[in-house]
Amino acid sequence: MTRHQGDNSKKKGTSARQGGAKKPSTSRGNAPLRKTASKFATKPGEQKAPKSPKAPKNPDEIRLNKYIANSGMCSRRDADIYIQSGNVKVNGVPVTEMGYKVKLTDVVQFDGSTITPEKKEYLLLNKPKNFSTVNDENRGDSNVLELVKGATKANLQPVGRMDKTTTGLLLFTNDTDIITKFTSPNQRSSKLYQVTLDKNLKYDDLEKISNGLTIDEFRVYVEEVTYIEDQPKSEIGIKMKTANVKIVRKIFEHLKYNVIKLDRVTFAGLTKKNLPRGNWRFLTEQEIINLKNS
Repeated sequence: MTRHQGDNSKKKGTSARQGGAKKPSTSRGNAPLRKTASKFATKPGEQKAPKSPKAPKNPDEIRLNKYIANSGMCSRRDADIYIQSGNVKVNGVPVTEMGYKVKLTDVVQFDGSTITPEKKEYLLLNKPKNFSTVNDENRGDSNVLELVKGATKANLQPVGRMDKTTTGLLLFTNDTDIITKFTSPNQRSSKLYQVTLDKNLKYDDLEKISNGLTIDEFRVYVEEVTYIEDQPKSEIGIKMKTANVKIVRKIFEHLKYNVIKLDRVTFAGLTKKNLPRGNWRFLTEQEIINLKNS
């Protein structure tokens, strides 16, 4: 046997290069994944525990901070600060608890002022004739609220009274502080009225009005009373603090004049500019500020 033949008699190897079986690698990243049971998995035969039902929400309750935010006083986050500092009272009792809920019938005071859970709205109407602030169905009078119906979802109320024959500016709001302010006998904002009389006003009577009159045992003063320029002497301008139009009528009736027309031209700095008779508009932010400071 030659050497070459002897070399060929050796058994063939089984290396991987020659197609032998490859051993599984256990190098890093190639290790087989082990399945672990999830802690949320349900064991065979075991039933999931039913979730406890959520307590139904009471539609008559609202979180205190949302109540404050809805009133337009501040944001909910700022309301929490006021609550924690003890500046909020519910039915006269300070509340500092976060998440406290109140009913819509509760009286909530924010920093000393009573608030309502709806945004404050301020609307100005140029009232026409035949609409009254008093809802008297027996007399057949139409209510002024019909003229602003649909303007807002807020519960608006007229500020002061106005009979069906009086025309001019009438303010509506759901801000109880503003309503109280402008219906108080001691409020100090000016209102300007244009009065049409059944006859010319004598100069002596104009002087009497200017100096003050005693009516029904009360002293009545005006800020200013004048004849309207380029108009008959029966057209009078009178400026007063009162929002009670009955007093304006009584001044002239006391002196034996009949009031044919009575029109409120200005109210606490608000005017009829660009506001035709029977129309309304919302106040601007600056007008609201001026109204509160007047």
